[in-house]
Amino acid sequence: MPDVVAEDLRVLFCGINPGLMSEAAGHHFARPGNRFWPVLHLSGFTPRRLEPSEQDELLSYGLGITNVVARPSARADELSDEEFREGGRILTEKVARLRPRWLAVVGITAYRVAFDDKRARIGPQDRTIGATRIWALPNPSGLNAHWPLPKMTEEFERLRAATGLPG
Repeated sequence: MPDVVAEDLRVLFCGINPGLMSEAAGHHFARPGNRFWPVLHLSGFTPRRLEPSEQDELLSYGLGITNVVARPSARADELSDEEFREGGRILTEKVARLRPRWLAVVGITAYRVAFDDKRARIGPQDRTIGATRIWALPNPSGLNAHWPLPKMTEEFERLRAATGLPG
């Protein structure tokens, strides 16, 4: 599945890995129950709700999208810690090359393993990659019942406010 990245990024969103439906569609967060696209709009990052097939439009808003691990799977728990650590290394290289202002990792467990930070919490992180700041966001999967849509939207809004992007 292709990344959507550009050299002048405000925020590079980073999912865990492609689900099987996303891989088949060739678009990030393609499963209908995934809340990424609705939350992105509700939090003010985009002026309307984009469909997964419109992911290339993110660039016009200073946004990009990628994954920690490239291998598709039905569930994130099918990935090994080694895959996450290697994905974190590759992601670090990508961020160093693209230099987004913010890296937003969508999934706290993926962030903790990929960056070997067991104490990380949702929100801004102390770690940086060069000048790029990092924010850990909740996983927008419909399976993540701990984060209802309004609460998840608030966290995405906090990131948007920190980026200085208008809402």
